[in-house]
Amino acid sequence: MSIDITQILSAFVVLFALIDVLGSVPIFLNFQKRGDDLNPLQASLYSFCILVAFLFVGDWILQLFNVDVSSFAVAGALVIFIISIEMIFGIEVFKNDAPGGSTTLVPIVFPLIAGPGTFTALLSMRAEFSVANIIIAVLLNMILVYFVLKNLSLVKKIVGVGGVYVMRKFFGIILMAISVKLFTSNITTLIDSLQRIIE
Repeated sequence: MSIDITQILSAFVVLFALIDVLGSVPIFLNFQKRGDDLNPLQASLYSFCILVAFLFVGDWILQLFNVDVSSFAVAGALVIFIISIEMIFGIEVFKNDAPGGSTTLVPIVFPLIAGPGTFTALLSMRAEFSVANIIIAVLLNMILVYFVLKNLSLVKKIVGVGGVYVMRKFFGIILMAISVKLFTSNITTLIDSLQRIIE
């Protein structure tokens, strides 16, 4: 198991941009205003367990359908690219159509924190990063999620409405750049594999 700070930071930034916990502060505050139960510790723990489990089970699912990680990474890069467009231009592509229920589990844990975007990113990153570094990045993000959920009013006061807006746009651009890098690095692998098959 090799710990690589660069990989951890890269994975952290991707997940941070996708989870967008600061951008979701107004949604969380609205839940609080309605009097809905919001448990920061449960939300963080559930999200961590789901994401780490999917990191391993997702790979098994790929094998079940005979899909390699590079192919999934290319598909994942396209999904992440679309999410970045949502963040930058403020348009809705993926609708939040999760069924009603517990506020902590739905919609906070799924799909706001552990949603399709983060699932895709986790499996896509396996093509580039070691599993240990990805898990550390997930853990750091969940610590941040816990802090934000625990101190919603404080975060809103510090960052401000304008700050949340700017951060969402900034991380949208970062996410777009990462998706392009992920796509180009893995599409090359796929083309090489295809050429070997043809030869």
